[in-house]
Amino acid sequence: MVNRPSEFTRASVFATAVLALSALTACASAPQGASGSGTASAGGSYTWWDPYPQHDASSAWAKRVGSCGQQAGVTIERTAYDTTALTNQALLAGQEGNAPDVILLDNPAVSTLADAGMLTPMADFGLDTARFDANLIAAGELDGKTYGIPIGANTLALYYNKKILDEAGVDPASIKDWASLGAALEKVKAAGAKPITFAAIGTEEGSFQFLPWFWGAGAQLTRLDSPQAVEALTLWTEWVKSGIAPNSVISNSQNTTWEEFLTGEFAFAENGTWQINSAAQADFPTGVVQIPGKDGGVAATPTGGEFITVPVQKDTARYAVTKKILECMTTPEGLVETGTTFAYYIPSTADGQEQILAKEPGLQPWVDAVRSAKGRTSDNLGTDYPPISEALWTAVQKALSGAASPADALEQAQAQAEQATGE
Repeated sequence: MVNRPSEFTRASVFATAVLALSALTACASAPQGASGSGTASAGGSYTWWDPYPQHDASSAWAKRVGSCGQQAGVTIERTAYDTTALTNQALLAGQEGNAPDVILLDNPAVSTLADAGMLTPMADFGLDTARFDANLIAAGELDGKTYGIPIGANTLALYYNKKILDEAGVDPASIKDWASLGAALEKVKAAGAKPITFAAIGTEEGSFQFLPWFWGAGAQLTRLDSPQAVEALTLWTEWVKSGIAPNSVISNSQNTTWEEFLTGEFAFAENGTWQINSAAQADFPTGVVQIPGKDGGVAATPTGGEFITVPVQKDTARYAVTKKILECMTTPEGLVETGTTFAYYIPSTADGQEQILAKEPGLQPWVDAVRSAKGRTSDNLGTDYPPISEALWTAVQKALSGAASPADALEQAQAQAEQATGE
């Protein structure tokens, strides 16, 4: 069992966690109540919080959650918050001892709530997690215990404009490493088109987009100033200096990057699974290639997506029904239903992935990307991840703006991370 902090210590942990998580997510909005459909059953009601206020009580998502409650013999009382509001509210509820039965959390928040002592390990109520992809469930692990399970995952790849690549004489299948990608970008530039755009904004989105290149060079988040890390930041910096990537990347969010790509002017854009439908509706033919590692192979990309977690309950008898709800949400069929409900989630188990591919063969590149992806808090970083990420995106900003060389920016980032984490 994880050692539970004392009440005084726990209060300090909660306060620190709220501040740390505010760096990872956007501004909060007011919650939206969205109760599950149907009247209260003999089994009573169970509370469920999730970060999807855009899906109201009439949505397919709310009906899916409510259906799992009905199958477990209870009514789900669902409340939806913006991501930041949800995490902060969860921390406060845990401190006050009135947490809901189930919380769906953005995956980097799982270790923070687990570290605060408010989550029940999956093993404590008998849920087997072995069937979930090890690289995906790792984001829900802390100190050898699993505190959450992924309902699915999304990640990053390179979308491409087939028209531009055809005109430049670039075969996307030729992109195998940084050298071949660089050659493709130079051909596009020589043909008079814009080669690539990405998001390097000074927020978590900037770190999220930089990590495939950082990891693809062989760098690790425990050593931000390694030679491999410098290689990755040098790559991006040289792209901006040479006009391969536009200066706008410094302030680009993932949304603005995607808007740039949809103009039809860019050959490549780094973006995520959530743009699948938008890419299909673009005014030009599109495709997807994996982000290559420096020396070949597929670079690990960071996982996005939510985890189902179970807050600690005073009445542990409630866990039996909670387990039924979680099992309903995470059967292979359930994971496929979630994936198709949101249109951008890849199931987190091999069985679920095979089933969704049978329905949507075009998702194969994204299944491949998810299978090689990596959680941002993996490697047992836990609550150390937010300050490390902030140091990393700050270094990216300094290098791309010319305020510091990649090596100097990352040396400063490592010092910043060590000071923040007490290493």
